[in-house]
Amino acid sequence: MNQKNIGHYFDWAATSPADEDILRSSLEETLAVWGNPSSVHSVGKEARALLESARERCADVLGVPPEKLFFTSGGTESDHIPLLSVLNRPQKGTVLVSSLEHPAVQNEAEELKKCGWKVVLIPSNTAGIITPEAVLAKLTDDTVLVCVMALNNETGAIQPVYEIADALEKAAAGRRRAKLHADCVQAAGKIPLDLSRAGIDSAAFSAHKICGPRGIGILYLADPIEPFLRGGGQEKNIRSGTENVYGALAFSKCLERYYLNGKNAQAQERFALQRKYTRAFLEKISSIKGCTVIPAVRLESEHEAEYSPWVVQTAFSGIPGQVMLRALDAEGFCISTGSACSSRKNDRPVLEAMSVNAQLRETAVRFSFGPHTTASAMDELAAKTAEIAGRFN
Repeated sequence: MNQKNIGHYFDWAATSPADEDILRSSLEETLAVWGNPSSVHSVGKEARALLESARERCADVLGVPPEKLFFTSGGTESDHIPLLSVLNRPQKGTVLVSSLEHPAVQNEAEELKKCGWKVVLIPSNTAGIITPEAVLAKLTDDTVLVCVMALNNETGAIQPVYEIADALEKAAAGRRRAKLHADCVQAAGKIPLDLSRAGIDSAAFSAHKICGPRGIGILYLADPIEPFLRGGGQEKNIRSGTENVYGALAFSKCLERYYLNGKNAQAQERFALQRKYTRAFLEKISSIKGCTVIPAVRLESEHEAEYSPWVVQTAFSGIPGQVMLRALDAEGFCISTGSACSSRKNDRPVLEAMSVNAQLRETAVRFSFGPHTTASAMDELAAKTAEIAGRFN
């Protein structure tokens, strides 16, 4: 990778620099195989074969059958399809949504309300975790869908989705249980994931978070659903529209290179290194006068495993988040104040759900890292942040 300023890029949770060799090789392959995969002639069949090969490669990495994977336009659409599918039900009911979800889930759930559905927020604790107990406390007999992301994009909190799945199964007591959807957009390539684990009914992925192209995502479905949106019937009618063969192929290669599982020793080694890098970064950044790590509990060693080493949220007393962002940007360092999808808004619903006070919410910033982030670059970031904070204190 030789993209400009990649060394001082610390907004990987927003998007990742594209892996050039993957994108170039995928483009070359699809320039040669350019047909419509739904066409029945020889050119279309070649494209179909390449698309299905990409699906099989993705499935092999994710550890699930290829027929359970559907290519979409990205994480947002992969989140929307399970949510919108409830509109096909003859009777309206309840959808539970984590109070920490990405706007792709939160805002679409609000639209369900207009269609007569009851949408209930699952409260977070102050550590930024949605506990199984919190889910069960909101569960009702007419709950059909529960949405809890696998890894929070602002705090790095790893959500106990497997434990929540078990709790939903136990609560059902043999009856039909509520489906569980997991937004895995931030988790893929960042923490171990097991889609084959019973109880995860659907999951969303996006290529551009792991060095792939924008505009391509994956929806995992453990069982078939009836989609609300219809069209030409592509992707087994789950997601109609001409398939993005280039994107699917590039995504498969990115998963093979970056997905964190038992077969990818290089990704495992990099994950262990990032734990070490972030531990050192947290020590440096938390020592800055006026700095608060959010949540503070992640500084305690016994809670380290509950947070992704790829995302750190902090606040600096007396320095609005946008001011810190611009000051670091002027020095060549790219960070954010939270989700890129909400970067032009002043509210911080995730932090508010964690009961973070208004002053900390206003001064909070997010540092996020990727597989090409170096320890020395993180040291430089900590030093420059300390220098800027010193100007205000």
